[in-house]
Amino acid sequence: MSVYLGVDGGGTNTDFLLIDAAGRVLARHREGCAYYPEVGLDGLRAMLDRGIGRTLANAGVGADTVRFAFFGIPAYGEDSRLQSTLDAAPGGRLPAERYRCGNDVVCGWAGALAGSDGIHLVAGTGSIGYGEYGGRAARAGGWGELFGDEGSAFWIVREALQAFARSADGRDPRGALYTLLRGHFGLGEDLDICGAIYGTGQPDRSRVAALAPLVAEAAGRGDPAAMRIFAAAVTEFVEIVEAVRTGLGVPDDVRMPVSYSGGMFRFETLIRTPLAARLDGDQRYEFRAPLLTPDAGAAVHAARLAGEPLPPEAIDALRRGRIAR
Repeated sequence: MSVYLGVDGGGTNTDFLLIDAAGRVLARHREGCAYYPEVGLDGLRAMLDRGIGRTLANAGVGADTVRFAFFGIPAYGEDSRLQSTLDAAPGGRLPAERYRCGNDVVCGWAGALAGSDGIHLVAGTGSIGYGEYGGRAARAGGWGELFGDEGSAFWIVREALQAFARSADGRDPRGALYTLLRGHFGLGEDLDICGAIYGTGQPDRSRVAALAPLVAEAAGRGDPAAMRIFAAAVTEFVEIVEAVRTGLGVPDDVRMPVSYSGGMFRFETLIRTPLAARLDGDQRYEFRAPLLTPDAGAAVHAARLAGEPLPPEAIDALRRGRIAR
């Protein structure tokens, strides 16, 4: 029996999915952060090794049954000096000829569009856009939290913290965002938020990003600053889509599907609905709900890389996501 392993690495969680050629799910497993600038290369290697081992054990199969695997790794391809190191990261369990690594945005694209031409947006802890058209691939965004990742959870919170500081100074009015952040951190003095965020060093990316629902709550209460931040995020996503389209060289008369994945899209009224309105209002785009999850997309891509793309009936079975017995 040939099986395919898909691994969707994320800034918070990493999902492992093992399927067979009929699209039946053999095992699922979840590990932690795969963002190597945060967990380190040794941490990434250990997590992947542990995750592969537990996934195979859950399915009751050995590594020799894995026909091919695809590992989506956040920040992959963004430092050529580390390319060979990242490519070797899963090598403790699988031989190099039976897996490939890539950026985690490929998992989202392959899942949402089942490996067909189109553009995909990922917005979770970070953000990035990726698309394929006519055998070409292009990406935009994904420059990291310091000077990129627009519209991501980290970016949303970073902008909100700046708005808090302006309100605390009296440079802007104080609203629900100011009040909610004070309450969340139990601040005695406004400046104590520096200690809460920075601690004794660089702020933890995942921990900061986890505050995004608080900013959404402030926007839901009508806080002007929070509402502006989410509106700006939607605009950033539209610009990322446009940049990917340009990179792909898609003719203006071609209507491209655009899909999405990541935790930011759970904010329906603040992100998903206005983004759909912006894109569907442009005849060059069709906004679509994702067909498959990113971990399923990684498995679909693994089969594709093996030269054995899953047939439509297998994609449909995978969409139903039943565990094989």
